[in-house]
Amino acid sequence: MSESPAAVAASGPDKTKKSIGSLRMVWSYTRRYPAQLAAAIFGLALAAGATLAIPAGFKRIIDEGFVAGGGQDIDTYFHYLFMIVGVLAAATAVRFYFVSWLGERTVGDIRRAVQRNLLRQAPAFFEENRPSEIASRMTSDTAVIEQIVGTTVSVALRNVVMGVGGTIYLFTLAPGLTGMMLIGIPLIIMPIVLLGRRLQAISRASQDRVADVGAMTTEVLGAMKIVQGFGQESREAERFAGAVERTFATARRRIMIRAVMTSTVIALLFGAIVALLWYGATEVAAGRISGGTIAAFVLTGGLVAGAFGALTEVYGDLVRGAGAASRLNELLNAEPEIRAPAQPVALPEPGQGALAFEGVAFRYPTRQDTAALHDFTLAIQPNETVAIVGPSGAGKSTLFQLAQRFYDPEAGRILLDGVDIRSADPADVRARIAVVPQETVVFAATARDNLRYGNWAASDADIWEAAEAANAAEFLKKLPEGLDTFLGEAGTRLSGGQRQRIAIARALLRRAPLLLLDEATSALDAESERLVQDALDRLMTDRTTVVIAHRLATVRAADRIIVMDEGRIVEQGTHDSLVADGGLYARLASLQFDSAPA
Repeated sequence: MSESPAAVAASGPDKTKKSIGSLRMVWSYTRRYPAQLAAAIFGLALAAGATLAIPAGFKRIIDEGFVAGGGQDIDTYFHYLFMIVGVLAAATAVRFYFVSWLGERTVGDIRRAVQRNLLRQAPAFFEENRPSEIASRMTSDTAVIEQIVGTTVSVALRNVVMGVGGTIYLFTLAPGLTGMMLIGIPLIIMPIVLLGRRLQAISRASQDRVADVGAMTTEVLGAMKIVQGFGQESREAERFAGAVERTFATARRRIMIRAVMTSTVIALLFGAIVALLWYGATEVAAGRISGGTIAAFVLTGGLVAGAFGALTEVYGDLVRGAGAASRLNELLNAEPEIRAPAQPVALPEPGQGALAFEGVAFRYPTRQDTAALHDFTLAIQPNETVAIVGPSGAGKSTLFQLAQRFYDPEAGRILLDGVDIRSADPADVRARIAVVPQETVVFAATARDNLRYGNWAASDADIWEAAEAANAAEFLKKLPEGLDTFLGEAGTRLSGGQRQRIAIARALLRRAPLLLLDEATSALDAESERLVQDALDRLMTDRTTVVIAHRLATVRAADRIIVMDEGRIVEQGTHDSLVADGGLYARLASLQFDSAPA
């Protein structure tokens, strides 16, 4: 994946993405719920304490029930054990509920924060960061975070409490034995540190490979008709299999490191325990330690060994979670290249829709070797209808991208109603513009929600009025549930022409003073095109309209036609004057008509 400059900058020189410190971001969200956090910690501490109380209960049963009491008080001590088990069960339920609640809530908040920041980013960000890969971060990486908060951290804290508490209790039972046991702790920590460093890097790489699989799946499924139409099923299956194998190979290295780490620690830890028990058995045989003491020591030592042993696996999960957190943190901290200035200039009211380009030069961030616009100057007056024509790649759609301030020009400036749009709030600029894009976007929602996307407050009467004007009312009335009909993923239940008319009606509901039409009738049949064009002609009367079209028949009535080629204006005038000039426009016209019209 190619990371954006913003994302790289966000990771910073401290290389937090390679450190457990990346989990600080997760903690910043979890600590927003102190009551639930306190309840989880209380349940965790109580459960750990109850677990450690069980060996103490057995000590009393052996030393006081069997030996001192002759078996008379055994029932009483077992009743105490049952009480401890009841407390353990209740505390575990409390811990599980609140820890799981925190995991789900934290992940939900992180997802919302990431999505909110993504919605602020300029299109250039998504040219350098694949949306499918970002979607993978929002799913697979947040699932890892959920496991960390909802399980791993709880296990880690429980084992720390049990390990420390158990060690303290062991000192009260047999200080000499416990001291000998603790000598082995440095031998346990050392492999964790050494192997953990390798595990950090491989865990991040493993997450990246999983993201690649998710991105490839989204890409191929979204283009299934093309894949099948060109007979590329086998090739895509092989490509996907390669990605899966790379993911598996990376995961195998991670698993191997974790396996070696775990086995090493377990061998050292339990080996030390066996040696200590051997020594303790000789002490019992010599009468220097009671049977209850050695029984409690064995049980507690097993709990302590298990607790410290489990910490090795916990550490591996935390490292994996740190990798996921760092990837999400990049998205959270990415700063949008296009944003409102500290003190934005207000656009004049009411909006007129006057648009001007003054000496604009521009290159797309991912295509720096090719200039999209060269010293481009054009002034469009209020209520004027201007058509932009020219061959593909001439820079026509770039004008719309810049007018909506999805990008900033390298040189020159763009004015909306006399205000440089870089000094205004981008939201205010876009609020004055209605757009019908070349590639129609229909959301997986109802017809009503798709139509009112440009004006969420629009009433049904407003929606039907716009639909009538866009020649969409007839087919909308025939839908099974009318405006409440679900249109399918990307509007798959509609034809191309119907989707285009939905987009036109959406733009009309925007009621903006500036209307941008990018190939607005390209997907319509001849009859629908004529009806929609007639409706657009009537609606253009009271607003500034800029039309991009390859089909010159749709722009013959424009007030002015601008002819572009290689990012420059090469001709401008009316249809008749441009044809008479015999330039680029006349050649384009001759290709679309039987003869160049007069």
